[in-house]
Amino acid sequence: MTASVSPMKRLYLSLYNFTVLFGWLQVLFLVLKTLKEMGHQNVYSVAQKPLLFAQTAAILEILHGLVGIVRSPISATLPQISSRLFLVWGILWSFPETQTHFLVSSLLISWSITEIIRYSFFGLKEAFSFSPSWLLWLRYEICVVLINLTFALILY
Repeated sequence: MTASVSPMKRLYLSLYNFTVLFGWLQVLFLVLKTLKEMGHQNVYSVAQKPLLFAQTAAILEILHGLVGIVRSPISATLPQISSRLFLVWGILWSFPETQTHFLVSSLLISWSITEIIRYSFFGLKEAFSFSPSWLLWLRYEICVVLINLTFALILY
């Protein structure tokens, strides 16, 4: 971001990114812990609250683009967020029988890693005006693999 960005906007975006990052860290931790201790059948029920929080908070990204807080095009943001909201609320939350499927764990791990990288990148960028080059690399290289994996899991 340029130096002309207001401190309040940067503070808000930093808090937003770090808050959602914390939500995704919780999701990943709970998924991995539950897989180890109780099996895939319990993953969704244990990770549900932070998952719903983190995924629903992404609605603000649409608003951020609409009001010009960020430069992200709505045409790219809207389909990604609406499709994830459909999966989380329209399928997983609405149809409890889907919550115990073994692919839910893979989906949540893939989403979590992707979002942890992304929100870390933007949080650091807003808070400190830089993000480490390795995080930028992860954002574009690892995320491409995980996004494609997520897409394949959804199609399955």
